Amino acid sequence: MAIKYKFEIAVIGGSGLYRMDELKDKKELKVKTPFGNPSDVIITGKISGIPVAFLPRHGRRHTILPGEIPQRANMWALKFLGVKTIISASAVGSLKAGLAPAHFVFPDQFVDETKGRISTFFGGGAVGHVPMAEPFCGAVSAMLCGSARKLGIKSHSGGIYVCMEGPGFSTKAESFYHRKMGYDIIGMTVATEAKLAREAGFHYAPVSLVTDYDCWKEGEEVDQNKVSETLHKNIENIRRLLVKAVPLVAGVKCRTNCPDFTKTSLLTAKENITAAACKRLSFILG
Repeated sequence: MAIKYKFEIAVIGGSGLYRMDELKDKKELKVKTPFGNPSDVIITGKISGIPVAFLPRHGRRHTILPGEIPQRANMWALKFLGVKTIISASAVGSLKAGLAPAHFVFPDQFVDETKGRISTFFGGGAVGHVPMAEPFCGAVSAMLCGSARKLGIKSHSGGIYVCMEGPGFSTKAESFYHRKMGYDIIGMTVATEAKLAREAGFHYAPVSLVTDYDCWKEGEEVDQNKVSETLHKNIENIRRLLVKAVPLVAGVKCRTNCPDFTKTSLLTAKENITAAACKRLSFILG
């Protein structure tokens, strides 16, 4: 696959991010993929002179449910633009008293409880299995967490993100169960993104923005009004973090060689893969 552009850093998140004043020379790019259209046009620009691509996960008008996000198209489009590192910002509920609304969490693990989502590029005549023991780029996450703390943002390094199907929030029984299992935060998007990002060879690091206490904490039950109110507060902090962190991405030394995981993951002999599958998987197979 020929890469036409060179936006090595991408941010996946909401509209508040690509509307930030610090993003200069904004343009919109439409990218066609073998997996259909991405969530929306990709907004490109520069932060501190560094090219960045912004992808609105739920669309610019927030019209796409978590389970409807065209994750494969999103990842393919970012790969097409030359992206190497993805910073993924998303709202989460807290399952621990110490992870309060407006705090940032930089998880190092996830548990996938989604149902029926397509979370692989493989299939259709090509079999592959990528390692997921360390699902995120620890080096990028550490840099982001350290940068957030220097900005005075209350931040937590590590933790388990449990990814639920949604779109409904948890029942109390589910919330208590997740707490009993030792999970730290709960959301609806990261697991699918992370699996596809690993197959595509990205350095992928989630930034989890705590908006609520799920529904386990008496008197603090989650509702959409509370989530929206806290999310608006978090947007200003994630903007500040991006301005500080984007210039530092190039200097991060990955400890796990994220782009190399796919090199030994293909089990189907290349001569046995159809031309259609080869075209679809070109950026993975080389």
